[in-house]
Amino acid sequence: MAMPELDEQTRIELEAAAFRRLVQHLRERSDVQNIDLMNLAGFCRNCLSRWYREGAADQGIVIADPDARETIYGMPYREWQAMHQKEASTQQIADFKKVNPGH
Repeated sequence: MAMPELDEQTRIELEAAAFRRLVQHLRERSDVQNIDLMNLAGFCRNCLSRWYREGAADQGIVIADPDARETIYGMPYREWQAMHQKEASTQQIADFKKVNPGH
């Protein structure tokens, strides 16, 4: 079955719905560490918050980094770190350096 033709507004609404679902999923899966996301998918919650902030800037809207992160994390970033972030293992760091040599 072919994908139906979508008008621009419907396409935007569907993309926004998918974005909201992705953010909700990442909030629910606080057990998944950002370094694991980076190692597997090449992006993490911080990347998503940066893309959100950059999208706002493209529209002439200034959003501070902490505010963009709070949009993604559902709470201040430092609070999320204290509650959910674990120390990266030696293997996670080695994998990160292999997958992301510029970081």
